[in-house]
Amino acid sequence: MNKSELVSAMAAQSGLTKADCKKALEAAIAAVSKALKDGDKVSLVGFGSFSVVERAAHQGVNPATGQAIEIAAKKSVKFKAGSELEL
Repeated sequence: MNKSELVSAMAAQSGLTKADCKKALEAAIAAVSKALKDGDKVSLVGFGSFSVVERAAHQGVNPATGQAIEIAAKKSVKFKAGSELEL
């Protein structure tokens, strides 16, 4: 499911217009993104939680050449599914 299909599904379930659903979805994504950039954890009870994790620097291998390369440390987003979402 892509973003436009999600907006259509939201509109069908809620009875709102697609334009309103698109604005709501974009606002929700922006709010979650801002919270994660600020280092906060976002929990949606029953759905899941988003958090920021630190990835340490480590050695990797270039698959084309087989040479060892250094992969830099970075921050990444982790999602843990809630109890109602697990399949």
